[in-house]
Amino acid sequence: MSALALHPAAQDLLFREARTANAFTAEPVTEEQVQAIYDLVKYAPTAYNQSPLRIVLVRSDEARERLVPHMAEGNRPKTAAAPLVAVLAADNEFHEELPALLPHFPQAKDRIFADRPVREESALLNATLQAAYFILGVRAAGLAAGPMTGFDFPGVQKEFLDGDHTPLMVVNIGRPGANAWFPRSPRLAYDQVVTTV
Repeated sequence: MSALALHPAAQDLLFREARTANAFTAEPVTEEQVQAIYDLVKYAPTAYNQSPLRIVLVRSDEARERLVPHMAEGNRPKTAAAPLVAVLAADNEFHEELPALLPHFPQAKDRIFADRPVREESALLNATLQAAYFILGVRAAGLAAGPMTGFDFPGVQKEFLDGDHTPLMVVNIGRPGANAWFPRSPRLAYDQVVTTV
């Protein structure tokens, strides 16, 4: 009997066979697919049930032309060609939603997150967690993700966000195309990572 409850095919889809995609087919990514991805991953855990992740879908040609120059040179061609690009950001004013998201402790909004530096630190951590869940959600939809942090963060913030939102990563999304993957890089073994005390 396997130690994992998840079916081996699902394990492969989400982890073992999944790669960061560098090339995609022209098949579009629909709004329904993105909504299904979000509606799945929104249930993953965060501190105080906060939901600081914000997703800007870059669909129009005009928006793509504004984004591509802010990408690192090696990321520009694949970002220009991907069927869909998402800018993932942290909302530093996430605390405004806490009374609805944390009904058993609505005071958290003012007791814990009244100060902006506290919110920024928490938003960064928890939106990054949500971004990782989002990547897994893309894989669960049978699509491939190409997450990147190689871009001009202030430039992307100015083009697509505001002072209350901090960009985290840009993710290309679609069906993997020809030569989409680099070879699988090594990973650390269990005994290199895990200690018992």
